[in-house]
Amino acid sequence: MTFVVFRGLEQPIFTTRAHVFQIDPSTKKNWVPASKQAVTVSYFYDVTRSSYRIISVDGAKVIINSTITPNMTFTKTSQKFGQWADSRANTVFGLGFSSEQQLTKFAEKFQEVKEAARLARDKSQEKTETSSNHSQESGCETPSSTQASSVNGTDDEKASHASPADTHLKSENDKLKIALTQSAANVKKWEIELQTLRESNARLTTALQESVASVEQWKKQFSICRDENDRLRSKIEQLEEQCSEINREKEKNTQLQSRIEELESELREKETELKDLRKQSEIIPQLMSECEYVSEKLEAAERDNQNLEDKVRSLKTDIEESKYRQRHLKGELKSFLEVLDGKIDDLHDFRRGLSKLGTDN
Repeated sequence: MTFVVFRGLEQPIFTTRAHVFQIDPSTKKNWVPASKQAVTVSYFYDVTRSSYRIISVDGAKVIINSTITPNMTFTKTSQKFGQWADSRANTVFGLGFSSEQQLTKFAEKFQEVKEAARLARDKSQEKTETSSNHSQESGCETPSSTQASSVNGTDDEKASHASPADTHLKSENDKLKIALTQSAANVKKWEIELQTLRESNARLTTALQESVASVEQWKKQFSICRDENDRLRSKIEQLEEQCSEINREKEKNTQLQSRIEELESELREKETELKDLRKQSEIIPQLMSECEYVSEKLEAAERDNQNLEDKVRSLKTDIEESKYRQRHLKGELKSFLEVLDGKIDDLHDFRRGLSKLGTDN
Protein backbone atom coordinates (compact mmCIF):
# COMPACT_ATOMS: atom_id res chain seq x y z
CA MET A 1 0.00 0.00 0.00
CA THR A 2 1.31 3.45 -0.98
CA PHE A 3 1.16 6.40 1.41
CA VAL A 4 1.62 10.08 0.69
CA VAL A 5 3.58 12.29 3.04
CA PHE A 6 1.84 15.68 3.28
CA ARG A 7 4.53 18.19 4.14
CA GLY A 8 3.72 20.81 6.70
CA LEU A 9 3.84 23.70 4.20
CA GLU A 10 1.79 21.97 1.49
CA GLN A 11 -1.57 23.64 0.91
CA PRO A 12 -4.56 22.57 -1.24
CA ILE A 13 -5.28 25.21 -3.89
CA PHE A 14 -8.03 23.47 -5.87
CA THR A 15 -10.32 20.49 -5.19
CA THR A 16 -12.86 18.65 -7.32
CA ARG A 17 -14.42 15.17 -7.65
CA ALA A 18 -13.94 12.75 -10.54
CA HIS A 19 -13.64 9.07 -11.49
CA VAL A 20 -9.94 8.13 -11.70
CA PHE A 21 -8.49 5.84 -14.38
CA GLN A 22 -4.99 4.62 -15.27
CA ILE A 23 -3.74 3.29 -18.58
CA ASP A 24 -3.31 -0.48 -18.77
CA PRO A 25 0.48 -1.03 -18.50
CA SER A 26 0.33 -4.18 -20.65
CA THR A 27 -1.66 -2.85 -23.61
CA LYS A 28 -1.08 0.92 -23.20
CA LYS A 29 -4.52 1.37 -24.76
CA ASN A 30 -7.29 0.35 -22.37
CA TRP A 31 -8.29 2.32 -19.28
CA VAL A 32 -8.36 0.57 -15.90
CA PRO A 33 -10.60 2.12 -13.18
CA ALA A 34 -8.53 3.19 -10.17
CA SER A 35 -11.60 4.07 -8.05
CA LYS A 36 -15.00 2.44 -7.71
CA GLN A 37 -16.73 5.80 -7.42
CA ALA A 38 -16.02 9.51 -7.78
CA VAL A 39 -13.22 10.58 -5.39
CA THR A 40 -11.63 13.87 -4.38
CA VAL A 41 -8.83 15.12 -6.64
CA SER A 42 -6.80 18.10 -5.33
CA TYR A 43 -3.92 20.37 -6.38
CA PHE A 44 -1.32 20.88 -3.60
CA TYR A 45 1.40 23.54 -3.51
CA ASP A 46 4.67 23.02 -1.59
CA VAL A 47 5.93 26.43 -0.46
CA THR A 48 9.43 25.26 0.46
CA ARG A 49 10.12 23.48 -2.83
CA SER A 50 7.86 25.65 -5.05
CA SER A 51 6.37 22.48 -6.52
CA TYR A 52 2.84 21.37 -7.36
CA ARG A 53 1.28 17.95 -6.99
CA ILE A 54 -2.06 16.32 -7.95
CA ILE A 55 -3.14 13.96 -5.16
CA SER A 56 -6.18 11.70 -4.85
CA VAL A 57 -6.90 9.21 -2.06
CA ASP A 58 -9.60 6.49 -2.13
CA GLY A 59 -10.06 5.40 1.48
CA ALA A 60 -6.55 4.51 2.64
CA LYS A 61 -5.20 3.97 -0.89
CA VAL A 62 -3.34 6.67 -2.80
CA ILE A 63 -4.39 6.44 -6.45
CA ILE A 64 -2.80 9.70 -7.77
CA ASN A 65 0.48 11.25 -6.62
CA SER A 66 1.72 13.20 -9.61
CA THR A 67 4.20 16.08 -9.47
CA ILE A 68 3.44 18.60 -12.21
CA THR A 69 6.32 19.63 -14.49
CA PRO A 70 6.40 22.21 -17.29
CA ASN A 71 6.65 19.43 -19.86
CA MET A 72 3.29 17.87 -18.93
CA THR A 73 0.17 18.42 -21.03
CA PHE A 74 -3.46 17.91 -20.01
CA THR A 75 -5.56 16.76 -23.00
CA LYS A 76 -9.35 16.81 -23.28
CA THR A 77 -10.37 13.63 -25.09
CA SER A 78 -14.13 14.18 -24.76
CA GLN A 79 -16.61 16.60 -23.21
CA LYS A 80 -16.20 15.05 -19.71
CA PHE A 81 -12.86 13.21 -19.86
CA GLY A 82 -9.25 14.39 -19.76
CA GLN A 83 -5.81 12.80 -19.35
CA TRP A 84 -2.11 13.56 -18.78
CA ALA A 85 1.07 11.49 -18.84
CA ASP A 86 3.42 11.26 -15.82
CA SER A 87 6.89 10.07 -16.87
CA ARG A 88 8.07 9.73 -13.26
CA ALA A 89 5.17 7.39 -12.39
CA ASN A 90 5.51 5.77 -15.84
CA THR A 91 1.73 5.88 -16.42
CA VAL A 92 -1.09 7.95 -17.87
CA PHE A 93 -3.85 9.24 -15.59
CA GLY A 94 -7.43 9.83 -16.76
CA LEU A 95 -10.25 11.71 -15.04
CA GLY A 96 -13.96 11.38 -15.79
CA PHE A 97 -16.04 14.35 -14.62
CA SER A 98 -19.78 14.67 -14.15
CA SER A 99 -20.00 17.84 -16.27
CA GLU A 100 -18.06 19.69 -18.93
CA GLN A 101 -17.71 22.74 -16.65
CA GLN A 102 -15.75 20.73 -14.05
CA LEU A 103 -13.43 19.41 -16.78
CA THR A 104 -12.85 22.95 -18.08
CA LYS A 105 -12.02 24.28 -14.60
CA PHE A 106 -9.60 21.40 -13.95
CA ALA A 107 -7.87 21.95 -17.31
CA GLU A 108 -7.54 25.69 -16.70
CA LYS A 109 -6.09 25.05 -13.23
CA PHE A 110 -3.66 22.49 -14.75
CA GLN A 111 -2.45 25.11 -17.22
CA GLU A 112 -2.00 27.68 -14.42
CA VAL A 113 -0.07 25.22 -12.25
CA LYS A 114 2.06 24.16 -15.23
CA GLU A 115 2.98 27.79 -15.95
CA ALA A 116 3.74 28.37 -12.26
CA ALA A 117 5.97 25.28 -12.24
CA ARG A 118 7.81 26.60 -15.30
CA LEU A 119 8.40 29.97 -13.63
CA ALA A 120 9.62 28.23 -10.47
CA ARG A 121 12.01 26.09 -12.53
CA ASP A 122 13.39 29.16 -14.32
CA LYS A 123 13.98 30.93 -11.01
CA SER A 124 15.65 27.83 -9.62
CA GLN A 125 17.93 27.62 -12.66
CA GLU A 126 18.89 31.28 -12.29
CA LYS A 127 19.75 30.73 -8.61
CA THR A 128 21.77 27.64 -9.51
CA GLU A 129 23.72 29.48 -12.21
CA THR A 130 24.41 32.37 -9.84
CA SER A 131 25.62 30.07 -7.06
CA SER A 132 27.78 28.09 -9.51
CA ASN A 133 29.44 31.30 -10.76
CA HIS A 134 30.25 32.34 -7.18
CA SER A 135 31.71 28.91 -6.41
CA GLN A 136 33.87 29.03 -9.54
CA GLU A 137 35.24 32.45 -8.60
CA SER A 138 36.05 31.30 -5.06
CA GLY A 139 37.60 28.09 -6.44
CA CYS A 140 40.13 30.05 -8.46
CA GLU A 141 41.58 31.61 -5.30
CA THR A 142 42.07 28.28 -3.33
CA PRO A 143 44.32 25.28 -4.19
CA SER A 144 42.79 22.05 -5.44
CA SER A 145 43.88 20.06 -2.38
CA THR A 146 42.05 22.49 -0.13
CA GLN A 147 38.95 22.25 -2.30
CA ALA A 148 39.01 18.46 -2.14
CA SER A 149 39.44 18.38 1.61
CA SER A 150 36.68 20.94 1.96
CA VAL A 151 34.36 18.97 -0.22
CA ASN A 152 35.19 15.73 1.54
CA GLY A 153 34.65 17.35 4.89
CA THR A 154 31.25 18.58 3.75
CA ASP A 155 30.24 15.13 2.54
CA ASP A 156 31.25 13.61 5.86
CA GLU A 157 29.16 16.15 7.69
CA LYS A 158 26.21 15.34 5.47
CA ALA A 159 26.66 11.64 6.08
CA SER A 160 26.86 12.18 9.82
CA HIS A 161 23.69 14.28 9.86
CA ALA A 162 21.68 12.23 7.34
CA SER A 163 20.84 9.35 9.66
CA PRO A 164 18.96 11.33 12.38
CA ALA A 165 17.05 13.29 9.72
CA ASP A 166 16.03 10.10 7.97
CA THR A 167 14.93 8.60 11.28
CA HIS A 168 12.92 11.67 12.10
CA LEU A 169 11.30 11.70 8.67
CA LYS A 170 10.54 8.00 8.96
CA SER A 171 8.88 8.46 12.34
CA GLU A 172 6.90 11.41 11.01
CA ASN A 173 5.93 9.32 7.99
CA ASP A 174 4.70 6.50 10.27
CA LYS A 175 2.66 8.95 12.32
CA LEU A 176 1.13 10.39 9.16
CA LYS A 177 0.33 6.88 7.92
CA ILE A 178 -1.59 6.12 11.11
CA ALA A 179 -3.39 9.48 10.98
CA LEU A 180 -4.23 8.99 7.32
CA THR A 181 -5.59 5.49 7.99
CA GLN A 182 -7.74 6.75 10.84
CA SER A 183 -8.98 9.75 8.84
CA ALA A 184 -9.79 7.50 5.87
CA ALA A 185 -11.76 5.15 8.15
CA ASN A 186 -13.61 8.10 9.68
CA VAL A 187 -14.35 9.52 6.23
CA LYS A 188 -15.71 6.15 5.10
CA LYS A 189 -17.88 5.93 8.21
CA TRP A 190 -19.16 9.49 7.74
CA GLU A 191 -19.90 8.81 4.07
CA ILE A 192 -21.94 5.72 5.02
CA GLU A 193 -23.87 7.67 7.68
CA LEU A 194 -24.46 10.53 5.24
CA GLN A 195 -25.69 8.12 2.58
CA THR A 196 -28.02 6.48 5.13
CA LEU A 197 -29.41 9.85 6.15
CA ARG A 198 -29.90 10.85 2.52
CA GLU A 199 -31.76 7.62 1.76
CA SER A 200 -33.93 8.03 4.87
CA ASN A 201 -34.66 11.64 3.93
CA ALA A 202 -35.55 10.59 0.38
CA ARG A 203 -37.91 7.88 1.67
CA LEU A 204 -39.58 10.31 4.09
CA THR A 205 -39.94 12.93 1.35
CA THR A 206 -41.48 10.36 -1.00
CA ALA A 207 -43.87 9.14 1.70
CA LEU A 208 -44.88 12.73 2.53
CA GLN A 209 -45.53 13.54 -1.12
CA GLU A 210 -47.57 10.37 -1.55
CA SER A 211 -49.64 11.12 1.57
CA VAL A 212 -50.29 14.71 0.42
CA ALA A 213 -51.32 13.48 -3.02
CA SER A 214 -53.55 10.82 -1.44
CA VAL A 215 -55.25 13.40 0.81
CA GLU A 216 -55.90 15.70 -2.13
CA GLN A 217 -57.27 12.80 -4.16
CA TRP A 218 -59.57 11.74 -1.31
CA LYS A 219 -60.79 15.33 -0.94
CA LYS A 220 -61.65 15.49 -4.63
CA GLN A 221 -63.42 12.13 -4.51
CA PHE A 222 -65.37 13.17 -1.40
CA SER A 223 -66.51 16.39 -3.09
CA ILE A 224 -67.54 14.49 -6.22
CA CYS A 225 -69.44 11.88 -4.17
CA ARG A 226 -71.18 14.58 -2.16
CA ASP A 227 -72.34 16.39 -5.31
CA GLU A 228 -73.45 13.10 -6.82
CA ASN A 229 -75.37 12.26 -3.64
CA ASP A 230 -77.21 15.60 -3.71
CA ARG A 231 -78.08 15.12 -7.36
CA LEU A 232 -79.34 11.57 -6.80
CA ARG A 233 -81.35 12.68 -3.78
CA SER A 234 -83.16 15.35 -5.76
CA LYS A 235 -83.72 12.89 -8.58
CA ILE A 236 -85.16 10.33 -6.13
CA GLU A 237 -87.60 12.92 -4.80
CA GLN A 238 -88.76 13.70 -8.32
CA LEU A 239 -89.13 10.00 -9.09
CA GLU A 240 -91.16 9.51 -5.90
CA GLU A 241 -93.52 12.27 -6.98
CA GLN A 242 -93.87 10.69 -10.41
CA CYS A 243 -94.43 7.27 -8.80
CA SER A 244 -97.26 8.71 -6.69
CA GLU A 245 -98.90 10.05 -9.86
CA ILE A 246 -98.51 6.63 -11.50
CA ASN A 247 -100.08 4.99 -8.44
CA ARG A 248 -103.06 7.33 -8.68
CA GLU A 249 -103.48 6.41 -12.34
CA LYS A 250 -103.30 2.74 -11.39
CA GLU A 251 -106.06 3.25 -8.82
CA LYS A 252 -108.21 4.89 -11.46
CA ASN A 253 -107.59 2.00 -13.83
CA THR A 254 -108.52 -0.46 -11.06
CA GLN A 255 -111.79 1.37 -10.45
CA LEU A 256 -112.58 1.35 -14.16
CA GLN A 257 -111.79 -2.36 -14.34
CA SER A 258 -114.13 -3.11 -11.43
CA ARG A 259 -116.87 -1.02 -13.11
CA ILE A 260 -116.44 -2.99 -16.31
CA GLU A 261 -116.80 -6.23 -14.40
CA GLU A 262 -120.02 -4.98 -12.77
CA LEU A 263 -121.45 -4.01 -16.17
CA GLU A 264 -120.53 -7.37 -17.62
CA SER A 265 -122.28 -9.05 -14.69
CA GLU A 266 -125.42 -6.97 -15.32
CA LEU A 267 -125.23 -7.84 -18.99
CA ARG A 268 -125.12 -11.56 -18.19
CA GLU A 269 -128.12 -11.15 -15.90
CA LYS A 270 -130.02 -9.35 -18.65
CA GLU A 271 -129.16 -12.05 -21.10
CA THR A 272 -130.40 -14.69 -18.65
CA GLU A 273 -133.58 -12.75 -18.14
CA LEU A 274 -133.98 -12.43 -21.90
CA LYS A 275 -133.66 -16.19 -22.33
CA ASP A 276 -136.27 -16.79 -19.67
CA LEU A 277 -138.64 -14.42 -21.39
CA ARG A 278 -138.13 -16.12 -24.71
CA LYS A 279 -138.89 -19.49 -23.12
CA GLN A 280 -142.03 -18.10 -21.57
CA SER A 281 -143.12 -16.72 -24.94
CA GLU A 282 -142.70 -20.15 -26.50
CA ILE A 283 -144.45 -22.02 -23.71
CA ILE A 284 -147.51 -19.74 -23.47
CA PRO A 285 -148.64 -18.96 -27.03
CA GLN A 286 -152.11 -18.04 -25.89
CA LEU A 287 -150.92 -15.00 -24.11
CA MET A 288 -150.58 -12.91 -27.21
CA SER A 289 -151.41 -9.75 -25.51
CA GLU A 290 -148.83 -10.36 -22.93
CA CYS A 291 -146.46 -11.38 -25.68
CA GLU A 292 -146.63 -7.94 -27.17
CA TYR A 293 -145.91 -6.56 -23.77
CA VAL A 294 -143.09 -9.00 -23.43
CA SER A 295 -141.90 -8.06 -26.92
CA GLU A 296 -141.91 -4.43 -25.97
CA LYS A 297 -140.11 -5.35 -22.79
CA LEU A 298 -137.71 -7.42 -24.81
CA GLU A 299 -137.07 -4.58 -27.20
CA ALA A 300 -136.53 -2.32 -24.24
CA ALA A 301 -134.11 -4.88 -22.81
CA GLU A 302 -132.37 -5.14 -26.15
CA ARG A 303 -132.10 -1.40 -26.27
CA ASP A 304 -130.79 -1.49 -22.74
CA ASN A 305 -128.42 -4.22 -23.83
CA GLN A 306 -127.35 -2.13 -26.79
CA ASN A 307 -126.86 0.80 -24.49
CA LEU A 308 -124.87 -1.39 -22.13
CA GLU A 309 -122.78 -2.67 -25.01
CA ASP A 310 -122.25 0.92 -26.10
CA LYS A 311 -121.25 1.74 -22.57
CA VAL A 312 -118.93 -1.26 -22.49
CA ARG A 313 -117.36 -0.17 -25.77
CA SER A 314 -117.14 3.36 -24.41
CA LEU A 315 -115.52 2.05 -21.25
CA LYS A 316 -113.14 -0.08 -23.30
CA THR A 317 -112.33 2.99 -25.39
CA ASP A 318 -111.77 4.93 -22.18
CA ILE A 319 -109.50 2.15 -20.93
CA GLU A 320 -107.55 2.16 -24.20
CA GLU A 321 -107.30 5.94 -24.03
CA SER A 322 -106.24 5.70 -20.40
CA LYS A 323 -103.58 3.14 -21.34
CA TYR A 324 -102.50 5.34 -24.22
CA ARG A 325 -102.36 8.38 -21.92
CA GLN A 326 -100.39 6.29 -19.43
CA ARG A 327 -97.89 5.28 -22.12
CA HIS A 328 -97.78 8.86 -23.34
CA LEU A 329 -97.29 10.03 -19.77
CA LYS A 330 -94.46 7.54 -19.31
CA GLY A 331 -92.80 8.84 -22.52
CA GLU A 332 -93.23 12.41 -21.39
CA LEU A 333 -91.92 11.43 -17.97
CA LYS A 334 -88.87 9.79 -19.54
CA SER A 335 -88.17 12.82 -21.74
CA PHE A 336 -88.72 15.05 -18.72
CA LEU A 337 -86.21 13.00 -16.74
CA GLU A 338 -83.69 13.30 -19.59
CA VAL A 339 -84.22 17.06 -19.79
CA LEU A 340 -84.01 17.23 -16.00
CA ASP A 341 -80.71 15.32 -16.00
CA GLY A 342 -79.33 17.77 -18.58
CA LYS A 343 -80.53 20.72 -16.50
CA ILE A 344 -78.97 19.21 -13.39
CA ASP A 345 -75.66 18.72 -15.24
CA ASP A 346 -75.84 22.34 -16.49
CA LEU A 347 -76.61 23.50 -12.95
CA HIS A 348 -73.66 21.46 -11.65
CA ASP A 349 -71.34 23.03 -14.26
CA PHE A 350 -72.71 26.47 -13.43
CA ARG A 351 -72.11 25.81 -9.71
CA ARG A 352 -68.53 24.70 -10.34
CA GLY A 353 -68.02 27.80 -12.49
CA LEU A 354 -69.33 29.98 -9.66
CA SER A 355 -67.04 28.17 -7.20
CA LYS A 356 -64.06 28.65 -9.47
CA LEU A 357 -64.97 32.29 -10.00
CA GLY A 358 -65.24 32.75 -6.25
CA THR A 359 -61.87 31.08 -5.74
CA ASP A 360 -60.24 33.28 -8.40
CA ASN A 361 -61.75 36.42 -6.84
